[in-house]
Amino acid sequence: MIPTLEWTDAGVRFLDQTKLPVEETYVLARDHRDVAEVIRTMVVRGAPVLGVSAGMGVALGVLRSPARTPAELHAELNTICDTLAATRPTAVNLFWGIQRVRTLVETMLQQPGVSLDAVRQAAVTEARRMYDEDIAACRAMGQFGAGLMPRNGGVLTHCNAGALATCGYGSALGVIRAALESGSTLHVYADETRPFLQGARLTAWELLHDGIPTTVLCDNMAASQMRAGKIQAVIVGADRIAANGDVANKIGTYGVAVLAKEHGIPFYVAAPWATIDMATPTGEQIPIEERAASEVTHFNGRQITPEAAKICNPAFDVTPAKYVTAIITERGVLRAPYARSLTQAVEEESASV
Repeated sequence: MIPTLEWTDAGVRFLDQTKLPVEETYVLARDHRDVAEVIRTMVVRGAPVLGVSAGMGVALGVLRSPARTPAELHAELNTICDTLAATRPTAVNLFWGIQRVRTLVETMLQQPGVSLDAVRQAAVTEARRMYDEDIAACRAMGQFGAGLMPRNGGVLTHCNAGALATCGYGSALGVIRAALESGSTLHVYADETRPFLQGARLTAWELLHDGIPTTVLCDNMAASQMRAGKIQAVIVGADRIAANGDVANKIGTYGVAVLAKEHGIPFYVAAPWATIDMATPTGEQIPIEERAASEVTHFNGRQITPEAAKICNPAFDVTPAKYVTAIITERGVLRAPYARSLTQAVEEESASV
């Protein structure tokens, strides 16, 4: 699998996604501040892997902490978590990853006579466990979603929800991979996904890396390709799914969903359960990250807009649940009404614990 990130003795090693597809280079994060910078600058991106990256960032901070008492480590834990939480606001997985390792550390620090070395090692073990769980979740999503893909035809995807957005295999692209492994014959159409070009740079790179036929489309070409009958399904990832099924994903996803509805094409969302935020009632409450204007004003180091032009650069938009045909998770396929199916899935999980 493509090595998106890796825990090493020296720190967390990240594939630098800002350099793809031209260079395959790596960045070593030696402490939690380095991990925060890697997340902020999009060296690593994609909701599922951001959760694991943040968890590893907390573990790395705890491991490197010079604290000598539980009280000192707890105080530093707050700083570590706050630093990581301030990086990107939309992907709920980021906060899930931070909280998972934080809760473990805080629980252990409350134990009388606890060894700080034991706490540090437990944090590392938990973060590495999250890595393994993410890969398993992606493979499960693939198995649940493969049967929803056409046996033959074109599948459109937006942004990158593949191995590069996860710890391996992928969420939306994992479903495509699983469908191909089961015998389907698919051609992937990858929206370029302006302005950061995750589709053109990343989705195309990793699919071609695996020998999967891929065509890159400019974002404004999707409608014509749908009308021409080249697209039989759309599948995307998500950065946050509200309790009513509204989906926040990379900017442009909403438009693709509307086009799919108009052309009678199923629109699927594949995301791990950690992406579902039952504490957020609807998409209206999802915070939307505003990225730097330079991502729009400049391309490949050259300015392409007039100096005085105002710039709008939201990183995400929200697709209303009414446009979503199904949500694919590692727990199964959920369908509308999502307020009911999501709540039922939560209740079933609670009952099984």
